[in-house]
Amino acid sequence: MEAVVFFIAGIAALAGAIGVVWFHNPFFNVLSLVAHLFSLAVLFLLLEAQFVAAAQVIVYVGAVMVLYVFVVAYIGGQDMPVIIRSGTARVAAVIFALALLIELTVAIVGSSLTLLESSGADIEPGFGNPAQIGELFLTKFLLPFEIASFIFYFINRLF
Repeated sequence: MEAVVFFIAGIAALAGAIGVVWFHNPFFNVLSLVAHLFSLAVLFLLLEAQFVAAAQVIVYVGAVMVLYVFVVAYIGGQDMPVIIRSGTARVAAVIFALALLIELTVAIVGSSLTLLESSGADIEPGFGNPAQIGELFLTKFLLPFEIASFIFYFINRLF
C-alpha cells in the first residue's frame, strides 16, 4: 500500500511542478504549486516526518499559497498571461534546464548507486515526531529557543 501511495504522490508532485512552469495563467500556476506542496506533504508522511508534513501544509499551503491565490484572484492576471517573448530568453532557459538536468543526473547516478545496498540511517523509534521535537525544545534547546523568541520580539518592535 505504501508503494501505491508513494507513486501516486510522486506523480502528483511531478505533475504539480510541471504545471507551475507549463501554464500561462498565473492563477493555474499557483494552484499547481498548491497541489505540488500537498503531494510533498504526503511524501513527508511516508517518511514518517509528521512535523515537517504538518508544517508544510500549515505554513506553505495554508498561509503562503492561499495568500498567493487571493492576490492573483484579486489583481487578476487572466488577461495577462506570463509568456517569454524574447528568443534569447527561451534559448537561455533551455540551456540552463539542460545543464541542470545533466548536473542532477551525474549527482544522482554518482552517489545513489553506492547506496542501493545500504539500509539507511539508524534512528530510534519516534525520531522527529512532534512530541520529541517539543520535548527537545523544552529541555535541551530551551535557552536558544527563548533567545530566538526575544530576538523576534525586538525585531518586531523595531519595524
